[in-house]
Amino acid sequence: MFTLTLDDFAAARSRIAAHITHTPLLTSRQLSALTGFDVRLKAEMFQRVGSYKIRGPLNKFALMPDEEKRRGVVCSSAGNHAQGVALAAQIHGIRAVVCMAANATPAKIAATRGYGAEVVLHGTIWDEANEKAKELVRTEGLTYVHPFDDEQLIAGQGTLGLEVIRDWPEVDAIVVPIGGGGLISGVSMAMKSHNPAIRVIGVESSDGPAMQRSVEAGELQTIDCRTIIDGLRVRRVGALNFDVVRRFVDDLVALPDQEIFDAMIWVMERCKLVVEGAAAAPVAALMHGLVKLRPGSRVAVVLSGGNLNLDQLRALKWN
Repeated sequence: MFTLTLDDFAAARSRIAAHITHTPLLTSRQLSALTGFDVRLKAEMFQRVGSYKIRGPLNKFALMPDEEKRRGVVCSSAGNHAQGVALAAQIHGIRAVVCMAANATPAKIAATRGYGAEVVLHGTIWDEANEKAKELVRTEGLTYVHPFDDEQLIAGQGTLGLEVIRDWPEVDAIVVPIGGGGLISGVSMAMKSHNPAIRVIGVESSDGPAMQRSVEAGELQTIDCRTIIDGLRVRRVGALNFDVVRRFVDDLVALPDQEIFDAMIWVMERCKLVVEGAAAAPVAALMHGLVKLRPGSRVAVVLSGGNLNLDQLRALKWN
């Protein structure tokens, strides 16, 4: 059974500390007034590559055997994972290949190349790009870097929770977005290792609640995922992540894409922070009363990144 201790997260933190930003925990007076909680925002949009996604690859590559480093790594992603792997690989002097769908956003392709990765365009959806990545594992001997179902990645992502503990040891609860489950797996173990009484609440889109459906069923489920929010769009969560969430996460909530996008705009207007859709999901859950805690609870909210798809934003029709 996969479990990490506070010492494990501290070790991961020491491996990656020189290459990451200890992002701020910002007081939100408006969100506090709206909810009746003492709310602080963990602002990972200020992290390198604009999201938490560099933490896991940095930890993984620090532990990677030299032979694997010489062969290089490959991943499939059109978003934050691509950029996190690309920069972490550059830092460690590792060749990185990122497989993306041919219709990926040009800005994301350019950003990934800008961090030093080779970009291979294949297919029209992530699944097809992922098959190409696995082909390169077979033909070129590259090491596949999974976006969430990986012990070393989970340990790296959990360093975010360690920072929250250091900045706010009295915290009562933390609200975390869920895509594949890598972030909440690490954060929940780190926070509970510090204080088992801390409540951990995960937030998904109700247009693609893969973790919630799996937990309800008691086994992994592959769902028809309809959410258009990149960071939340997963048909099947990771097996490791599913196991950790069942043991360490106290509640799972979900709400529609539209309410999450509305919260994204609210954060930009009221908090003056640029957040991507997935990052706004915990705020949306708070705004809609889905986080059930005693009044006055000290609540950390993970704003997981700020790599906003402006084309998608322009296309949205607000009610």
